[in-house]
Parts: sequence; structure tokens; C-alpha cells
Amino acid sequence: MTASADGYDSTAALAAFHESHGGVRGLVESGVTTVPPLFLASTQLAARAQSLAATAFAVPTVDLSLPRPDAVALIRAAARSCGFFHATNHGVPADVIGSALSAARAFHEQPRAIRSELYSLAPVGAVAYSTIPSSPEQGGPLLPWRDSLRVRFGPAEPDLGRLPAACRDALLGYQRSLTAFGKEMAGLLSEALGVEAERLERAMQVEGWLMACHYYPPCPEPERVIGSLEHTDPSLFTVLAQDDAGGLQVRNGDDGDGGWVEVAPVSGALLVNIGDVLKMVSNDEFKSVEHRVVIKSTQDARVSIALFFNPAKRDKSDLFGPLPELMTAERPARYRSFTVPEFMNFRREFGHSRSSVQRFKLTSN
Repeated sequence: MTASADGYDSTAALAAFHESHGGVRGLVESGVTTVPPLFLASTQLAARAQSLAATAFAVPTVDLSLPRPDAVALIRAAARSCGFFHATNHGVPADVIGSALSAARAFHEQPRAIRSELYSLAPVGAVAYSTIPSSPEQGGPLLPWRDSLRVRFGPAEPDLGRLPAACRDALLGYQRSLTAFGKEMAGLLSEALGVEAERLERAMQVEGWLMACHYYPPCPEPERVIGSLEHTDPSLFTVLAQDDAGGLQVRNGDDGDGGWVEVAPVSGALLVNIGDVLKMVSNDEFKSVEHRVVIKSTQDARVSIALFFNPAKRDKSDLFGPLPELMTAERPARYRSFTVPEFMNFRREFGHSRSSVQRFKLTSN
């Protein structure tokens, strides 16, 4: 990040943007009519982001009120095919989800003078609010058209004192409700792998401690920016609540290398996607699929809340790899054992695409 041929100094511009503490929302509030260079996607990348596959595609829906064997079969099929599914009749009250989404929106739409006091790239206590820079390895613009509020709920008792009371209470209530849902989902995913329901929980102690409340402001030139670059999730699985604005896309195809298709929001549903950790633990039985967000509107913001479920066991002695029950002579282990800190270090070093998972793949496979 240096001065370009036309004299634009991206390093200085990036520093000035963060020092403004206004986020992308601040740019919109200031009345920008063109996209600043920090956010500009290459012409080729922007064109790819705005193009959709011509074929119709619907992410599978799993009705969790079905008899358990039927729900497990649907989850198995979805996890093996596209790595995403909508969960309906999930037991999380609609008002809890709605309150959390409203609280996330209200936080990001606070007056700039109040919001800016919380802006920080590094967490303060359990909270971090900022525009998170893109990883250089991903090859996109320096900044996405997105502001993020990240909240960590564990393992220690979280210090949420920096959040406004209404926002704090709504997000805490949502996280508690989702924790129960996540434990149930871990059991269903275990059974979908053909092992006992308690297998993933016993091996890993599955917890949803990290929440990301994303806010994608309207953009004067939506076709020139990226809301979120293509990536996979560094989790066992992720649970997403979203409004009805749309813009989430997943990579389609048998090997996750096909075209991009849009995931239309389903009212009342929670969207579940398989993460890289579960992909490896499942020995490639389940797919962790690349996804991204495009900006669609010049008038309306998009709001989503992702809760990442991961192993709570993170000591150096806590090794994870393909479950022994899933390995056979015909299908040996495809990944070596790893610790969660080791995996996260690789993600930070090599970015958020499928390439980081390949670092753990056994060469004989």
C-alpha cells in the first residue's frame, strides 16, 4: 500500500479513514456520490460479483419439527451437496431474532458522535466495532463496503459495558437462545455423519462465543464495491440471521467451484453453513463452501448477525482431525490433526479462502 502513479497514497487514505471513526456508514452520512478508491473493486472482480448463474437455485430447507430421522437425512443431504441450509421451526422465538436484528441495526445507525467513540480495530473488552480491512491475500479492495460489530461472549464472562443497554440485552438474549440451538444442531450434524448425537460435543465442547453483526450501508455505486469477499468460515458451523435485503451468494457446483447463486432470505429461518473445521473433521463428508455478499441497493442497508460455533477446547493438547469412525481403508484420513490455535494462525496468514484448508491436507490424498 503505497503511492500510486497518480499520486494516490492508499496507506495514508486508509489511516485517515480509520482515524475518522465513522466507518462506511459515516461516508454515506457525509453524502458521498462516488466510491472512494479504498473500496473500489477491480473491474473484473466487480463484474464477477454482480453476475449470477442463469440457473435457478434454492438452498435446501430443513424443517426441524419433522421426525428426527427425517430432519437428519435432510441435513446430511444439504451438508454433502451445498454446505448450506435454512432451518425452520428451530425453536428460537421470532421476537428474539427480530430484536437482535433491530438492535444491530440501531447500533450501526446511532449518531456518528456516539458511534465513533466505540470505533476500534482491536477489541476493547469483549467488543470491537470497525470496518474490517480485507486480507491482502484475497486480492480485493482494501476495505469492504461493510461495518462490523464483533462481540465475544466467552470463555470468560464478557465485558459488554461499552454497548448501549438495549443493544446489549438483545444481543445477549439472542446468543443465549442460539447456544441452545447450536447444541441441538451439533447433535443433528453428528447423527448426519453417522455417529452418535453426542460425538461432536464430547470431542470438542461446541460453543457459540463469537458474534459478528454486519451492516452493509446503501452505496451510490453498488456495482463497484464488494460487501464481503469470497471466503469460507473458520468454524464448525455458522448460524446466520438476516433481514430481507438479500445479497448473500454461495458458490454452486459439485466441488464448490461453479458459478455464484444468490441465497434468497427465508422469513423466520436461520441459515446454517458448514465451516472449515467440520469439513476436515468430517473427512470431506461435508462441504465448506465459499460465499460472499454483494451490495444491491442505493437506498437500503443490509443487516445480518453471524454466530460462529467452534470447539471450546483450545489447549495445545486438544488435537482435532477426521473422526476415526469415518475412516476406512477405501477412505483414509484426508487431513492431519491440528489444534484450533494452529488453524486460526493459518487463516490469518493465508487468508480466508479454501487454500488455508489445503495446508492441512495429507499429500497422499
